Amino acid sequence: MFPLLASLSACSGFDAAVLNPGNWFDDEEVNPPKELVRIEQEVQLNRQWSVSVGNGQGRNYTEITPALDAGMIYAASQNGNVAAVNAETGDIRWRTDLEIAITGGVGAGDGLVMIGTEDAEVVALDQVTGEILWRQPVSSEVLSAPQTDGEVVVAQTVDGKLLGLNAEDGAQRWIYETSLPALTLRGTSIPVITSTGSVVAGFSNGTLISVSSDTGVWQWEERVAVPEGQYDIDRVIDVDGDLLLDGTRIFASSYQGNLMAFDVATGRIVWGMEASSYHGLEQGFGNLYYCSDKSIVTAVRDNSEDVVWENTDLENRALTAPKSIGNYIAVADFEGYVHLISQIDGRIVGRTEVDGDGVRSNMLADNGRLFVYGNSGRLTAYDLR
Repeated sequence: MFPLLASLSACSGFDAAVLNPGNWFDDEEVNPPKELVRIEQEVQLNRQWSVSVGNGQGRNYTEITPALDAGMIYAASQNGNVAAVNAETGDIRWRTDLEIAITGGVGAGDGLVMIGTEDAEVVALDQVTGEILWRQPVSSEVLSAPQTDGEVVVAQTVDGKLLGLNAEDGAQRWIYETSLPALTLRGTSIPVITSTGSVVAGFSNGTLISVSSDTGVWQWEERVAVPEGQYDIDRVIDVDGDLLLDGTRIFASSYQGNLMAFDVATGRIVWGMEASSYHGLEQGFGNLYYCSDKSIVTAVRDNSEDVVWENTDLENRALTAPKSIGNYIAVADFEGYVHLISQIDGRIVGRTEVDGDGVRSNMLADNGRLFVYGNSGRLTAYDLR
């Protein structure tokens, strides 16, 4: 049995049991996180502003990640607070208290700010004012950020459904369903709406599917991983990490499976290698970067299986997905440290403590600025120096 996956919890509304990564570091942990060692600070993160957004990730295992759109950051907390923050100054444009438990978000664009709830709803707010525009019941809890192209809002639920909702009023336009394995990780990847009018989404059964954004009609389906092993826990192959769209290719990662690239139009496999990750990938310097399920950060030459470098200094520290900023890769850990890793050789060259409660949501980067949303609800902007 994989020692980090020790905690099971029942999931209401369907039969699959859920593995909760929030309990991976308990008192009986077989593979404890590596202790940090002193590094030589070659680069530092200079804090520019910081604001508080509700209770952050709350006490349950959520991963609510802010969204960046047109110079504004939209952040939400588990206890229902949603805020629009100027990315340059940190000034708050609006705050809205929805008084509901938020578990999925944040999506932003085309005039909408979208979140998903524990009570199985998708809620859309006005991007300028924060006013609630509509709320639509769905089949089960939403754990990832809904997305929109201005015509349709796409949301994924934990019971294996992908839904298309009318962007104007939230009315359901179509639904796509998959079967769930007996055991899954707690989380879902964020659906991607492409410029060619398709929606690509990853599921807990290890598949990646493409449907029409307008009608939900199936276009293609491919496997990122194939379940193996005698026991259910060995057969967990969730595609939970955010998908990476790069021109005509879309990249996906799976737990206990593979990293794969597919042709967006046809689903044809164009690249792949064996790896286990429940995070998305990042690009930079001609490399692909990923964090394994053991928090080993690896750089692979794009379109090959050649490992450029591998960093094991942060092993078992529950890292976030890697984020490229300048010449560095940034990752954050369960103790609230942000680590800057050289894209050239994989050395840790900078470190800053940002939140004593840890960091679970993926970071954002724009124009050399890094945005970190800590578990306590503190959203902070840093510049490199």
